[in-house]
Amino acid sequence: MFGRVLVANRGEIAVRIIRALREIKIRSIAVFSDADRGALHVRLADEAEHIGPAPSPDSYLRLDRILEAAKKHGAEAIHPGYGFLSENAGFAAACAEAGIVFIGPSAESIRRLGSKTAARTLAKQAGAPVVPGSEEAATNIERARALAREIGYPVLLKAAAGGGGKGMRRVNAENELESAIRDASSEAERAFQNGEVYIEKVIEKPRHIEIQIAGDHYGNLVHLGERECSLQRRHQKIIEECPSPWVARHPEMREAMGEAALKIARAAGYDNLGTVEFLADNRGNFYFLEVNTRLQVEHPVTELVTGHDLVHLQLRIAAGEALPFTQKEISWRGWAMECRVCAEDPENQFFPSPGKIAQLREPSGPGVRLDSGVYPGWTVPLEYDPLLAKLVTRGPDRNTAIQRLQRALSEYAVAGIQTNIAFLREILDDSEFLAGNLSTEFVADFLARRKPRTAPPPELDSAVALAALAHYQTARQRGTVAAEVEGSRWLNEGRGQLLR
Repeated sequence: MFGRVLVANRGEIAVRIIRALREIKIRSIAVFSDADRGALHVRLADEAEHIGPAPSPDSYLRLDRILEAAKKHGAEAIHPGYGFLSENAGFAAACAEAGIVFIGPSAESIRRLGSKTAARTLAKQAGAPVVPGSEEAATNIERARALAREIGYPVLLKAAAGGGGKGMRRVNAENELESAIRDASSEAERAFQNGEVYIEKVIEKPRHIEIQIAGDHYGNLVHLGERECSLQRRHQKIIEECPSPWVARHPEMREAMGEAALKIARAAGYDNLGTVEFLADNRGNFYFLEVNTRLQVEHPVTELVTGHDLVHLQLRIAAGEALPFTQKEISWRGWAMECRVCAEDPENQFFPSPGKIAQLREPSGPGVRLDSGVYPGWTVPLEYDPLLAKLVTRGPDRNTAIQRLQRALSEYAVAGIQTNIAFLREILDDSEFLAGNLSTEFVADFLARRKPRTAPPPELDSAVALAALAHYQTARQRGTVAAEVEGSRWLNEGRGQLLR
């Protein structure tokens, strides 16, 4: 096993990896930009190295500086987390050339699957069902028009590299195509340093279901089941669960989708962890979407249901160990659900809400896990993804997992910035969500049928949260049960108390 590992990331995922390293007594090395000098992942790491200014192209995307930091601190391996350089084949190759282990698949596997167009070709050759679309980048507008006409509108433009909804545009008619390609390509270039986009047919209101795979260096490959990731805003997931409520009702689909995912992985010569994503309809059909050649944001729900720590698994595979289990030894127990808590304003088209976290009250309790990257007094930077934390609950069934998540969200309070906590609570109370009637259009449909809100201005909301938190903390200091109850009531109903 490694003695020192550099974590080439930031935020909650860097914190998650650093804690996993500490559990198995591996020294951690953090990297940070100017904006992250006081970040939690820097505070928790054994060592840390500054790599540049706040903009990610000048820091977290500078593979040369990251490799220099790894050599300086004697790191034997680099864990890229997700985003940034995690799916960059050039970075994986540069690590190998420098004699440093890249904790992820080989550069060749990333090349085969990291390009969405190349992955579509490989999936077809492996016999997996694929959404109709192009196997080449839409660089020629006339060819793009011809293909879109052949497929039939609406179509979807997608970045050939990367994920997270960056470089994605829906096109409903031909007169929208040229400007959409230009905008999608520009966004993809900024996010992934690769402006190539391709065209896919839009599957109306599908479910987004993904399969977690794992492989070692000896040809052993398994899948660890599915995750339901249909709840998205701006093509980015906000609530995920394992298992999928749809697959739970049709268990034969787990086997079929799992086998399709493994066929693709075998064709790519895949090792380490990855995720094969599918779109599925309610008639039992599913279509290959893409492969994420990295750890996923939503990996905790798989961990809680299978009992396997996926970061530890990544480390062991990268260190040359064989998979510690076979496909037959993997089982799924209970239900897990994750909410992404973000610094954003759902009442303003989910616009990011950077700023200082004045006060913070985080939930805990039975069946609750919180992967957080922030603390009171920390300033959320404008330059990066607004994800603050991942709140995850587990229960014996879906209803219990939801109830625990509802309770945990009711205890969660962040003052000083806008968050999506209240919005997440609304979704968890929605009858369609509770019934498991999900699709990638769920959030848009929910917003359309949602009752209008008369929200207080942001500064009042922050003042309410601050007052509620202060009241809670004061009540706890009194040391009585009655005071504790009163403080909890203020925390959960603080807005109503102040506005009445």
